[in-house]
Amino acid sequence: MMADLPILWSFRRCPYAMRARLAIQSSGQRVALREILLKDKPALFLATSPKGTVPVLQDADTVIEESRDVMLWALGRNDPEGWLNMPDDGFALIDRCDGPFKMALDHTKYAVRYPDLHEADAREEAMVFLRDLDARLQENAFLMGANRTMADMAILPFVRQFANTDRAWLDRQGLKPLTLWLDDFLHSERFQRIMTKYPPWQEGQDQVIFPQPTQG
Repeated sequence: MMADLPILWSFRRCPYAMRARLAIQSSGQRVALREILLKDKPALFLATSPKGTVPVLQDADTVIEESRDVMLWALGRNDPEGWLNMPDDGFALIDRCDGPFKMALDHTKYAVRYPDLHEADAREEAMVFLRDLDARLQENAFLMGANRTMADMAILPFVRQFANTDRAWLDRQGLKPLTLWLDDFLHSERFQRIMTKYPPWQEGQDQVIFPQPTQG
């Protein structure tokens, strides 16, 4: 039966792959995790998904190439924490994360690649989104209310990536609810478990089952 597990191609530090692993972990679905290096992509990975970005989930003859769709694949099978119990506004918020915020994040993180743009302007564009998140978190523990939803878990990996560009600067911006929300995630066992390091996948290696069972 193990050989028939869906395959998840992943890269540990990629926020898109993080959100996919978070949803799979929450759902309790089991997959065969194949960690890759983006600078040295296996031929089998590229044969599965020629676009060459992670995550990619292969379930029998079905190939899912978008991180949000992988989340929905997992949660559609089992959603014990009720992550899908959110209004349409939650999906609209993910759209903003994946669109304008991600663009501003890239222009900030990789400013050297965009010499015609001003890093400070890109950072301010990102802050528009973060201030909106902070305002929501001033009212509730999570973005959509009192409970964690898919919106939180789809967006948190990208807020983490932005914070890592200059955490000391972010901490000076007065977004205390946002930083508490982020730090609660970063210090959680949930996050630690999806960030376990595995060697890059090679043909013929033993299967890596994800998520690993908890100890005790």
